[in-house]
Amino acid sequence: MAHEQMHVLSALDSAKTQWYHFTAIVIAGMGFFTDAYDLFCISLVTKLIGRVYYTVEGSPKPGSLPPDVSAAVNGVAFVGTLTGQLFFGWLGDKVGRKSVYGMTLLLMIICSVASGLSFGHTPTSVMSTLCFFRFWLGFGIGGDYPLSATIMSEYANKRTRGAFIAAVFAMQGFGILAGGAVAIGVTALFKSQYPAPTYAADPVASTPPEADYVWRIVLMFGALPAALTFYWRMKMPETARYTAIVAKNAERAAADMSKVLQVKITTEQADVMSSAGPNDKPFARPFGLFSAEFARRHGFHLLGTTSTWLLLDIAYYSQNLFQKDIFSAIGWIPAAQTMSALDELYHIARAQTLIALCGTVPGYWFTVALIDVVGRFKIQAMGFFMMTAFMLSLAVPYEHWTAKGNQIGFVVLYALTFFFANFGPNATTFIVPAEIYPARLRSTCHGISAASGKVGAIVGSFGFLYLAQSPDPAKAAHGYPPGIGVRNSLFALAGCSLLGFLLTFLVPEPKGKSLEEMSRENEDAQP
Repeated sequence: MAHEQMHVLSALDSAKTQWYHFTAIVIAGMGFFTDAYDLFCISLVTKLIGRVYYTVEGSPKPGSLPPDVSAAVNGVAFVGTLTGQLFFGWLGDKVGRKSVYGMTLLLMIICSVASGLSFGHTPTSVMSTLCFFRFWLGFGIGGDYPLSATIMSEYANKRTRGAFIAAVFAMQGFGILAGGAVAIGVTALFKSQYPAPTYAADPVASTPPEADYVWRIVLMFGALPAALTFYWRMKMPETARYTAIVAKNAERAAADMSKVLQVKITTEQADVMSSAGPNDKPFARPFGLFSAEFARRHGFHLLGTTSTWLLLDIAYYSQNLFQKDIFSAIGWIPAAQTMSALDELYHIARAQTLIALCGTVPGYWFTVALIDVVGRFKIQAMGFFMMTAFMLSLAVPYEHWTAKGNQIGFVVLYALTFFFANFGPNATTFIVPAEIYPARLRSTCHGISAASGKVGAIVGSFGFLYLAQSPDPAKAAHGYPPGIGVRNSLFALAGCSLLGFLLTFLVPEPKGKSLEEMSRENEDAQP
């Protein structure tokens, strides 16, 4: 009987790649497109918001967000994401992946629009409203992580599973690209309609009143791709693995499987899948997340997936969110006072889009192409190793890179760091947790791993906002205490990447194996 059950699940594992697989990639992927757009577009518009709401009359420099406000605006969505990952990860195992999948998208649509409508007459009230809606936006985004990864891994066949999950995640690259493109387009349109002098020439006129609409439009645009895929997401059936193994509804699993993947499963076969006699233990006695059995089987795995994602996100987000500061430091973006408010946004968006085009997007698709050939472990270990090497090559001769005429070399190495993050741990830390845990705990364990990553993102974005400040109090940004400087921050990030490389050895290799083989669900639990 156990053999028959594995035969049924192997029908999913050996199913040919079909049109529905690609439909699922797009439906799940548009969630990630929106996730990336929403999380990264805020870093484009913070300087504009600072000029609109925090310019001090008579100051030689344009207004900027106070440190606490900047940290809140940049970080509040991460806190929401972390909460959403844990909550929806748990809920996805309790009531099913499909049941909560539409809920997360609806939350993202509503809160994207609401973020742009942030209201109030004072800067404090506008920022408070913005933070409130961005928390709930993050909560919806958080749910998308465990649900999309789990749904895709349970739909896919074992031969191309890695590439399918990676393709869903790779849509983030296009989301980042879209964030830059929308900001460039909206800014160019407003610049042509409302030309403004530089801040140095006329501090008041350099920020036209209409600039307040620009950041709102950029934030609200995130609702569009999510809204377009909402209907299709609601039509997706529950994954057969959940229905059969966790919900134990054999008939439904057979019907769903045959409908979307041309795999003929009879009700009798599916019945075997979800039930077994007392002596047949195709799926061992269920054990909980906090049981000794889970610790024995998956304790080190969970330590590996949580710690590597944590370390990766410290390095990844501290660089990504504050790349505009690095561009300013190396002279790629002119001094703020030499530009109007919209000029500054245009320059920041253009620089970020260039990095995404050269370093971010290609890295994701290299992972898609090679993950089922090379394997997850090698890609992750190589990615962490190369990130360490490139960060050190940025940090050691840092004075050289900031000298005039050497900026291009700095940007090339910076883009390569991103390339190997995405053709490396940024993708694999998302993929592996969806493959190595049992079906009834898969979404929860993915949520825990992802939430650990978001703790890293919070450390990266909050901590390095302060750490990267110049040690010289006179050179630190207004309102910030002196930090350790960009160079020493890069050394710290290289250290995080090296630790990530070492902890990768705790994570098993799922390439070419079925989900049941990896999670050892068909093995007896030890008494």
